[in-house]
Amino acid sequence: MIRTTLIAAVMATAASTASANTIVDIAAGDERFSTLVAAVTAAGLADTLSGPGPFTVYAPLNDAFAALPDGTVETLLLPENKEQLTNVLLYHVDDRQLNANQFAPGANYYKPILASERLCITAHSGVTIADGTGEVANVVVADIQADNGVIHVIDKVLLPGTRPACH
Repeated sequence: MIRTTLIAAVMATAASTASANTIVDIAAGDERFSTLVAAVTAAGLADTLSGPGPFTVYAPLNDAFAALPDGTVETLLLPENKEQLTNVLLYHVDDRQLNANQFAPGANYYKPILASERLCITAHSGVTIADGTGEVANVVVADIQADNGVIHVIDKVLLPGTRPACH
């Protein structure tokens, strides 16, 4: 009886430890993503991205947010702009786990959760991502594994718009 209780306690502790390694937990534990975490929280997406997944998140660094035009982040974080913020953030999320070695060679379209949009991901001696503005983000750190997916760190905030050229 005591042994069964001890085993159950160890298993519960292991399960709670494992669930503490979600995409949101990893981002929240890394100061380089403080702006992203604030945005995810303001959009109400923290619970979703802490869920079972799988997810691939293209996570912009704080410097990527800082490179946006003055006032953009502050405007997006306003409660009345929650839908626009949510759309921008979901443009950074795929509902599959895609490790860097799973991107098809060359330039190919990938569909983020923001289903009406596409990204052009090019895999060739590194990975780049073209967004709806036609600009390109570089994956600067690939394959940060989480319990519910993978994070690829990027140097630009991806913005929806027109379908990027992908050839």
